[in-house]
Amino acid sequence: MKLQIIISLILAFILTQAPIVGKYFAMVNTMIHETGHSLMALITGGNVKNISLFPNTSGVTMTGHSSWGSQFLTSLSGYLFASFMSYLFFYLITKGNYRWMVYLLLGFLVINLIFWVRNGYGIFWIITFGAAFIWLLRSGNQTLIQYVLVFIASLVLIEAVTSAFEIMWLSFFSPHQAGDAANLARLTGFIPALLWGVLFFVQALYFAWISLQRVFLV
Repeated sequence: MKLQIIISLILAFILTQAPIVGKYFAMVNTMIHETGHSLMALITGGNVKNISLFPNTSGVTMTGHSSWGSQFLTSLSGYLFASFMSYLFFYLITKGNYRWMVYLLLGFLVINLIFWVRNGYGIFWIITFGAAFIWLLRSGNQTLIQYVLVFIASLVLIEAVTSAFEIMWLSFFSPHQAGDAANLARLTGFIPALLWGVLFFVQALYFAWISLQRVFLV
């Protein structure tokens, strides 16, 4: 198992550097990130208008809010949710509970397709990725299913860290274009985007660290 995870992490990192295929697979993390925004908006009394997923792995969630706190928590939740889900996936894997990881992934795909994602590429990605995932499950090949789930968990972990690093980098050199960090800076006023960028990267490293601890110290 440990060797399998090491290989999956290396392959996930290499794959995400590929220009087209890599971005297609990296979209799993983007979907989870945007789902985090959407769920927090609903939990805090806001609403979700739509989600757009783009070929360059960026995503946009349009939400409405009744309070400053709802808007703040929604802006904060994307990177945190993606990092937490990477940890949860590895937790389930180390417990041998692949079934719940399947339920979570299918749940995210179905909810996003039915309720939130409305742009062309986003719908295309969910349908094609979901169809491939369902085909895999119907194949009944437990070994292959296990390998694919470990790879997806590795992909989410790698992307959670690298995307958080990218937003931190932007927050230093182009703070007004730093996505969630820029939104939080506008909302708080006194905390600059670069500090939010650093926070996002630190939390991503933390969740990656405890994920790998769970793998290699059990």
